[in-house]
Amino acid sequence: MKAIASRLERFFNKNEETAKTEDSSEVSAIMSDYEDCMEEPPSSSNFEESIDMMQSTKDQREMPENLQGGVLVDQVYKVSPKNLNKLLFAPNSEFRRELAEVQGITDVQEGLWTWKSDEMLCLTRIVTYTKAVTKLVKAVKATEEQTYIKADGREFAVIINVSTPDVPYGNTFKVDLLYKVMPGPDLPSGEESSRFIVSWGISFCQSTMMKGMIEGGVRQGLKESFDQFAGLLTQKYMMLNSTLDKNKVLEKLQTEHQSDRKLATYYFCNFTVVSTALMLLYVLVHILLCGTSHPQGLEINGIDLPDSLGEVITCGILVIQLERVYEMVSHFVHARLQKGSDHGVKAQGDGWVLTVALIEGMNLASLDSAEFPDPYVVLSCNGKTRTSSVRLQTLDPQWNEILEFDAAEEPLSVLDVEVFDFDGPFDQPTSLGHAEINFLKHTSMELADLWVTLEGKLAQSSQSKLHLRIFLDNNNGVETIREYLTKMEKEVGKKLNLRSPHKNSTFQKIFGLPPEEFLISDFSCSLKRKMPLQGRLFLSARIVGFYANLFGHKTKFFFLWEDIKDVQVLPPSLASVGSPILVMILRKDRGLDARHGAKSQDEEGRLRFYFHSFVSFNMASRTIMALWRTRTLTSDQNIELEEEQQEQDGKSCPAEDFGFCLAVEDAKTSKVYSAELPVNIESLMEMFNGGSFEHKVMGLSGCLNYVTTAWEPVSPNVLERRVCYKFNRHVSTFGGDVTCTQQKSPVANGWMMNEIMVLHDVPFGDHFRVQFRYRIENSTLAHSACKCDVYIGVEWLKSSKFQQRVTQNIIQKFTNRLKEIFELVEREILFAARYFHVCNKN
Repeated sequence: MKAIASRLERFFNKNEETAKTEDSSEVSAIMSDYEDCMEEPPSSSNFEESIDMMQSTKDQREMPENLQGGVLVDQVYKVSPKNLNKLLFAPNSEFRRELAEVQGITDVQEGLWTWKSDEMLCLTRIVTYTKAVTKLVKAVKATEEQTYIKADGREFAVIINVSTPDVPYGNTFKVDLLYKVMPGPDLPSGEESSRFIVSWGISFCQSTMMKGMIEGGVRQGLKESFDQFAGLLTQKYMMLNSTLDKNKVLEKLQTEHQSDRKLATYYFCNFTVVSTALMLLYVLVHILLCGTSHPQGLEINGIDLPDSLGEVITCGILVIQLERVYEMVSHFVHARLQKGSDHGVKAQGDGWVLTVALIEGMNLASLDSAEFPDPYVVLSCNGKTRTSSVRLQTLDPQWNEILEFDAAEEPLSVLDVEVFDFDGPFDQPTSLGHAEINFLKHTSMELADLWVTLEGKLAQSSQSKLHLRIFLDNNNGVETIREYLTKMEKEVGKKLNLRSPHKNSTFQKIFGLPPEEFLISDFSCSLKRKMPLQGRLFLSARIVGFYANLFGHKTKFFFLWEDIKDVQVLPPSLASVGSPILVMILRKDRGLDARHGAKSQDEEGRLRFYFHSFVSFNMASRTIMALWRTRTLTSDQNIELEEEQQEQDGKSCPAEDFGFCLAVEDAKTSKVYSAELPVNIESLMEMFNGGSFEHKVMGLSGCLNYVTTAWEPVSPNVLERRVCYKFNRHVSTFGGDVTCTQQKSPVANGWMMNEIMVLHDVPFGDHFRVQFRYRIENSTLAHSACKCDVYIGVEWLKSSKFQQRVTQNIIQKFTNRLKEIFELVEREILFAARYFHVCNKN
């Protein structure tokens, strides 16, 4: 290499006269040496020299964009880019050998790096190996063609083309992997760091009906493989940052702000406009030159009329052309105004913020073969929409726009995307394709660089795609996330308990979803054209999932509570073996990934899921209904649903989402009342039996419209009921409705009662729940007496700066109220006893 460099230097330093005489001989000698060097493949010893030579070339390609399949690895490591590149691709790399052992790869044959002359000089090699046996595919041979497309000393990019012809349909597709090594952030110690990105794509050599299945299988296989890859790489080098920096990613997004003049030039530079301008120019010139001398022409009311058939035709064509140009101008103006008030608006509020960077579209459908569409995108999430600008006359639009949604209190789950063809402000736009992005099915890394395949007849025929970058984070920080998870665990993981809550490991292992607290219950699911399939129904604050394993045949699916349109209960029948059936009906075009678990699909395209419960159906249905209402229905819908249930059950208890087993341990409770009452325990428990005595005492204590339900068993030795009433103005200046759920269970020598109270229409009423625990036992001091201890706690569902003051106020108010109530109880019981004694004496 040094000899070649010196000879090149001598060659180019010669003067022109010497060059004329020795040109042919010197060049031939140099090229001969160069070709000899190119024919010699780089070995392990000269791999770095080959990279250095590639670095010395002046024509370096730009760093390529990530492939369309998605990102598999995006991490920052404490190592220089050059050393990381050597670790990954140097011949006989120790890292590659260890990775092969971890993944069970055998028969690895690495070809030597050789020079390849394509558009520019680059290094390439062939690697073959045998992949390990999986549950779906036997051991198969794979061939990788690895090619350096960039190596400038600081940035490296290697494209790998993987061929596996022995797998099913292996001759119809090839998998592409793009490895990118770039300088990472500067470290305080002065050491170098590298950002390492691996993305993937799939290219089909032949058309096949199994395209969707193939893409899904490749995606799952690559994800598992590169999880092992990233784990092993972390053992080699320290991982500095495992999260994507949203601001840095968005800063790199170069938003194009084209002027209206440039857009108009591009849009109006066509045959229609040019021909109309030429015709108009011709008419004007003709009028100027000949319009003043028409002695033989016709004139009506002072207006000269055309005096030839040619002029009549020309005027007619000109009018038609001017009309078309006017329509184009109007269309252009309205398209530029299409942005609306929701475009470019920054997110407002505190909580979970969704930011979507709309990058580009590819292969969009066209309604008219003669014209390209004018596409724009509408994003919908949590009942709110954001609209992009219109891109005129293109099948591959470039948007590079950032759209933000206002903050939401709870994490968002689904983003609906639809592409429309702009027809005008008053015309109904035509859909060019739609897609649903479920955030629970993607990691934050995948969402940060995502190619979305559009659904719909037009989109599928054209294989339309959108390129998005999605970020979902909380602007209040990590503490708010912890508060949310704690709240969900309390409200769902403990209170809504069918049998016993199982930890998230089982659900996460089966469905591969983010960790939460889940409930598990035995259920059967009626699949389409199949007998009911016994399995387990998983419930969380956000997800409904079903899993079954029958002789090795696994069935699993899940959908979101937001996807559910309605929940119905079908009466028992012979087909259901005398058990009611719970029917979950999804919204149109929702939960399509779970369609294989649906019993049927109605005319409107809504999926219907049928479930049979093997535990107490009432308990299971109440739990599901409570979760569904909590997650999806508004307060008005809750009231309507409760009114319908009241009409069926003949009850008048107001609506509230309580179907849970109480857990007073959720809040810190403190003893606020303790007394020895001179009444027996049976008389005191009449206070909680819903009879006239209870209604009289609560009425005297300031409770209006006092209503109770009957005690119902919810588990062995545990009874539950609901209590509803309203405070009068003497008790609370705000008035307000009260809804309580009470449970009682026998304990040694007495009873234990738990109560959760919800206050409505009072300040911060939706921020907290008041919890009571009563322990009533027979007194050890007197025969006909009992001891009563009452504990109070306040559970805060939302944080507030008035939390401490409100908590103190609640405890103080209810402490005084409890004393008043038990004094009334004691007085009424003793009065009734004396009255009964007097009546018997007389």
